[in-house]
Amino acid sequence: MKWIVLAFIAIPTAELAILFFSGKTLGLLPTIAIILITGIGGAYLAKWQGMKAWTDLKTRMAAMETPGDALIDSACILFGGIMLIMPGFITDITGLLLLFNGPRNLIRPIIQKWIYNKMKNGQIVIR
Repeated sequence: MKWIVLAFIAIPTAELAILFFSGKTLGLLPTIAIILITGIGGAYLAKWQGMKAWTDLKTRMAAMETPGDALIDSACILFGGIMLIMPGFITDITGLLLLFNGPRNLIRPIIQKWIYNKMKNGQIVIR
C-alpha cells in the first residue's frame, strides 16, 4: 500500500518535471505534438497487440491449454495501453515497453513469481 501512495506522488511529479523541461527545451507545440502522437499511436498499437493476444488466449482456451502466458501478456498489453493514453514521457516509455514481446518476456517471470507467492500465502485461490 505504501508503494502505491509513493507511486501516485513520485510519478506525476517526475512527469511534470520532464514535461516542463521538454517544453522549455523543445518548445510548447513540439512537446504537445509528441504527447498526442504517442497517445494516438500507442492506442492503435495497443489495440493491434490486444487483438493478437485475445486471439492467442481464445486459441489456448479452445485447445484446453492453460492460458498462463497469454493471460499475463493480455494484462501487460492492457496496462501498457492505459499507460500510453496517460500524458507524459515516463508512462509512454513504460507503456511502449509493455506492448512489445521482448520486455514482456523479461517481466513475465516476475509476475509469475508474484502470483505464485500470492497463491502460496492463500491470497489468491484458484478453484
